[in-house]
Amino acid sequence: MTSNLFGATGPAVPPIGQGTWNIELSDRPEAVAALRRGLDLGLSHIDTAEMYGSGRSEEIVGEAIEGRRDAVFLVSKVLPHNASRKGAIAACEASLRRLGTDRLDCYLLHWRGSHPLAETFAAFETLREQGKILSWGVSNFDVGDLEEALAVAGPDVIACNQVLYHLRERAIEHAVIPWCERHGVAVTAYSPFGQDDFPDAGSAGGKVLAGIADVRGASPRQVALAFLTRRPSVFAIPKASRVSHVEDNAGALGLRLSDDEIARIEAAFPRGPKPRSLPML
Repeated sequence: MTSNLFGATGPAVPPIGQGTWNIELSDRPEAVAALRRGLDLGLSHIDTAEMYGSGRSEEIVGEAIEGRRDAVFLVSKVLPHNASRKGAIAACEASLRRLGTDRLDCYLLHWRGSHPLAETFAAFETLREQGKILSWGVSNFDVGDLEEALAVAGPDVIACNQVLYHLRERAIEHAVIPWCERHGVAVTAYSPFGQDDFPDAGSAGGKVLAGIADVRGASPRQVALAFLTRRPSVFAIPKASRVSHVEDNAGALGLRLSDDEIARIEAAFPRGPKPRSLPML
């Protein structure tokens, strides 16, 4: 299953992709092999950022996609302090060099900073006119930020909003996902397994995931990914620096949960009250 929502004029994107935060801390040949195996299995959406390893993540991605660029939906992000009109253009060009490509499929503002959105978005539009990016979006934007972004950019321009979303952190379901769905903005879930706190097999929630996984011939992590991407507007980018892990992630591509299974997971991992501010890492 793929969706054309992520960048209305861009290629179809699978609901499960590949994240690269901290991938530079892994064995490099192993990480490159994992990314390539992910592409083999249809995980064509690869996300990175200039911040990750101070550019080393982008270099690893560049090695992994060499000779396969046309098969990749490639995303990177600019740091807020680089997001002035001139700074964002320079940062994008540096990312392109590290990635060994002439274009990004989508370029994101990593989070809100001090530079006015009008400056950042003007830079993005310049990059798009030059063919260096094909679409652009934002990351870690709450509804108030999104409203401001929409007022600056206009409708049907913002491709996506990349935000924290996992079983134990479902805050974006309150307002962010509904807003994005109303305005045709894709939602990309980063850290979909949490930060080293995926539900233990012996916990109550872990038992629910395991029970569904056993019936489906799947793994608990595949069940979690299927739950997070149950809406066509939501995509997930789990990091996998080992081939075995990326193969497990790819197994979630064809998994569709029943209404009963979704209800059981929702009960095991309650959404909780709407927070005052958007959770982020």
